Amino acid sequence: QVELAESGGGLVQAGGSLRLSCAASGRTLSSYSMGWFRQAAGKEREFIAGIGANWSGGTTNYADSVKGRFTIPRDGVKNTMYLQMNSLKPEDTAAYYCAGTRFRVSSSWRDYEYWGQGTQVTVSS
Repeated sequence: QVELAESGGGLVQAGGSLRLSCAASGRTLSSYSMGWFRQAAGKEREFIAGIGANWSGGTTNYADSVKGRFTIPRDGVKNTMYLQMNSLKPEDTAAYYCAGTRFRVSSSWRDYEYWGQGTQVTVSS
């Protein structure tokens, strides 16, 4: 099975950018449908972005709240997926997780079998 590890979180000012990494080990990342989720304090885990297995020809899905600001670049050689976050807002503050599933990409966190440990992103105003 695949193991996922996020990194790259931190403190950033509103309007700034940050890139999170999701490194995979054990299996090829592109074998799975992948998603990025976030969870703010006291809130449910929220879907941000996803891409199907084999990178689905580059087709990605984004939540309306991040569309136009976030993208998910991938690097097959490094077996790593990224979350590029631009124009950050204080409401983007959350713990961010990458997740994988053997099935179709989904916006529900319950459909993912593999999770990283998460990385905290804090956006100051």
